[in-house]
Amino acid sequence: MTVEPPRIGIIGAGPSGIACGRALLERGFTDFTILEAMDAPGGTWRVQSYPGLACDVWAHSYSFSYASNPDWSANFVERAEIQGYLAKCWADFGLEPHTRFNTVIESARWQDDSHWLVRSQTGETFQFDVLVNAMGNQHTPLYPDVPGREVFGGASWHSARWNHDVDLAGKRVAVVGSAASAVQIVPEVAEVAEHLTVLQRSPNWIMPRNRRFYSDAERRRMRRFPWLIQLTRRVQGFLMGQVEHAATIGHRRMSQFEWFARRYLQRTIEDPVLRGHLTPDTRYQCKRGLISDDFYPALTKDNVELVPSGLREVTEDGLVTTDGRKIPADVIIYCTGYRILDFDRIEVVGSTGKRLAEAMGSAPKAYKGIATPGFPNYFFAVGPNGLVLNVPYFKTAELNVETIVRLLSEMSEARIKAIDVRQNVTDEYFAWMKTQIGKFSWGSPSCNSYYTNAEGHAPFLFPGNFKLWVELQAKIGLDDFNVVAGREAQTYESRESKSWSPSQVKQQ
Repeated sequence: MTVEPPRIGIIGAGPSGIACGRALLERGFTDFTILEAMDAPGGTWRVQSYPGLACDVWAHSYSFSYASNPDWSANFVERAEIQGYLAKCWADFGLEPHTRFNTVIESARWQDDSHWLVRSQTGETFQFDVLVNAMGNQHTPLYPDVPGREVFGGASWHSARWNHDVDLAGKRVAVVGSAASAVQIVPEVAEVAEHLTVLQRSPNWIMPRNRRFYSDAERRRMRRFPWLIQLTRRVQGFLMGQVEHAATIGHRRMSQFEWFARRYLQRTIEDPVLRGHLTPDTRYQCKRGLISDDFYPALTKDNVELVPSGLREVTEDGLVTTDGRKIPADVIIYCTGYRILDFDRIEVVGSTGKRLAEAMGSAPKAYKGIATPGFPNYFFAVGPNGLVLNVPYFKTAELNVETIVRLLSEMSEARIKAIDVRQNVTDEYFAWMKTQIGKFSWGSPSCNSYYTNAEGHAPFLFPGNFKLWVELQAKIGLDDFNVVAGREAQTYESRESKSWSPSQVKQQ
């Protein structure tokens, strides 16, 4: 029996989609298509365009491990430069003939003859043997659930859908939220608005970014001596590695990070009342740790006011805070985050007829971040609990897609057409993760942040470090899956008895 090379669909041309395409070509797979909703590669860096948008990871680390860039303009770079880098990588990796732009996928259904039927918004259909979800998790705006948003008489939008047609000069602007997007937007808006009000429901831990631009001589040295980039990455990697300890309850690094952040706040904000409003009452990394050089200074401007209160209601001419204060506004900007792991963004129907959003429910499960039972040959580039906190996004995404492509190679060698991750190994892995999540501030029951959902489940981050994640990925094999098609009637005894146990890996 022979099995034809699989037809592979990748949904999304962001960093993980680009990494997946490259990994497929490296392994000799050529029959694949990257389906991208936008008109160019880049993912979130193409979709979003708010003023001040930049990465909070050092540029040399926020890059593919196999595609260093000696021409970064600074140690931290903004959106346009990152999107340009991703577009260049997409072209350099030879992904242009494999990509369909302006293709918005609305559904994917598993068919009885073992393939996925994928439909776009325009009604175009595709047939794939394998689907890789590389859509990312910062696309669907999350708005506050308050009355009156539809009656506001001025302009309003979410930071993820910036309205560049509205000139903010001379206007009264209200920014709802004070976290990751707000710390980048507020300094930009403060420069042009007549008055800016920032609503802060709870303060965040903020470190200085210490941004600096590279000189022409530095960039020339990086081009001439590539090992300098690798050395820079190693140093940055060591520093990023400390974030795991800083998020670990009881570890001394947590108190040290908090001390550095408080010292930065004290140096920057002289007003004791404002400083008190900006002092976090949670442990470090309960909420995402932020970096900024200009957010605190922006709050001290005469035309800027921080209101330490949440949003209760939107009126025709402004806002009402949770403590009853009325704030007039011409423009409202919602910096209120995203629906993380929004499995209903497209309708995915698995082998049992169940929708992915229904199967995931309030406690999404994915075996080691890449697959969930009932959805054969459907893989997540970065699925539930599939993102490692102490390394750059690129590093996790690269490893995840390499695992997926390795499985596809093993399937081809074994003449297997389709696999479905076993329910028991998924449940056992999920049960082990639940014992680990509470060790971290972001998974603590006392922490209320976007890392956890309304039911108190933390489906976003992996509860461990990258070294452990590498071990877990290396141990994924075909015996973790049921054979759905191929090999005719053959099965393996190991598939009948296989279970997952934390003893399979060394505890870090």
